[in-house]
Amino acid sequence: MTTRSGGTRLTFGLLVLVLYAACRAVTTVILLAVLPRQVPSGMTGGPDVPVTYWSFTALWDGQWYERIALHGYPDVLPVGPDGHVQQNPWAFYPLFPFTSRALMGITGLDFPAVGSTVALVCGFGAALLMGLLLRDRIGSRAALVVVVLWASFPASVTLQLAYTEALAMLLLVGYLYALDRRRWLVAAAVAVLVGLSRPIGVPLGLVTLVVVVFRWRDRGHRPIATRECASMAAALVGCAVAGLLWPAVAWWRIGSPSAYTDTMAAWRGSGQVEPFTPWLGVATWWLGEIWGPVMLVAVPLAIVALVAGPWGAALRADLRTWSLAYPLYLAAVLDPFTSIVRYLVPLFPLLVPVVGAGWSDRRGNTWPRLLVRAVPVLVLFVIGQYWWTDTLWRFVPPTDYPP
Repeated sequence: MTTRSGGTRLTFGLLVLVLYAACRAVTTVILLAVLPRQVPSGMTGGPDVPVTYWSFTALWDGQWYERIALHGYPDVLPVGPDGHVQQNPWAFYPLFPFTSRALMGITGLDFPAVGSTVALVCGFGAALLMGLLLRDRIGSRAALVVVVLWASFPASVTLQLAYTEALAMLLLVGYLYALDRRRWLVAAAVAVLVGLSRPIGVPLGLVTLVVVVFRWRDRGHRPIATRECASMAAALVGCAVAGLLWPAVAWWRIGSPSAYTDTMAAWRGSGQVEPFTPWLGVATWWLGEIWGPVMLVAVPLAIVALVAGPWGAALRADLRTWSLAYPLYLAAVLDPFTSIVRYLVPLFPLLVPVVGAGWSDRRGNTWPRLLVRAVPVLVLFVIGQYWWTDTLWRFVPPTDYPP
């Protein structure tokens, strides 16, 4: 089977992997350049222990994942003097730390080495599936460019750290790929795994609903058998399970229906989960009373414009829906702060219109046009990686802003 650019599927896949490896090599150089500036602390193994590459890859949330890998989840939620639930491991989903624990038992290696290696391998898988997902929509050239830009995004450093981003991306792109191929039962199974890795089941459910509606509308041209109807329903149920599974497990284990939400509230500045409202306060604090509200309006409008116009037609309904549903979900459940850069990693479809590759006739997908748009973005992204690593990832004792 040949692609529109004449290359074979195998050649395309190998190109994706080689280019992704080059992106990870650049990130490794950046990590090694910043590492000497990291002050030894309890987060790096102890104030008297020299910082190594491996210990440098397991800071921040990596400490929580290591704790879960070694000790599991507590049976009782910790409560502070004020009676509120304190930060605890139940905020972190189990698939990544438990996978790491299994490999730690097999290899005898410690968590930083295993966790960052798991992330690295998952990142390769995510890049390959992303390339295949985009290739039929925007062509091989544009798909390669988008994968490279995604793999070079400032927070793409997390794709080789002891964080869950790479695993979640592998499952996310795997789910979208199965949905694109109408492998409904595969998508349902992957959705359950998503529900054990990252709380993104709700926006994925909306994507699935849109795809199901489009398939139903096409039933006049392609009749839907009873078996396919059941499979589509299974995919929707899988997303529902993904959204409810981990809160349900926390409820069962702790004995409180609000165990998960109480835990998540411990990470909020107000001590409670407040949909949407924290964004205005944070935006005003960062940008002022005029520009803060302006940006809160301008950014969503820019995202809608990117995906809804004819320059985003090649994304099709599923990736367009994801590009809108995921930011809306973040706005509803997230307190915006320094971690927002990391949460943007799953928004890879937006890179398609950014490089002018989303036109249905592929008018912008020649190498000259792609490179003119992509190279400046790539340079900015690589510079952004250094900024993210040195400013957000590097921990400055005694306290610092999390990445």
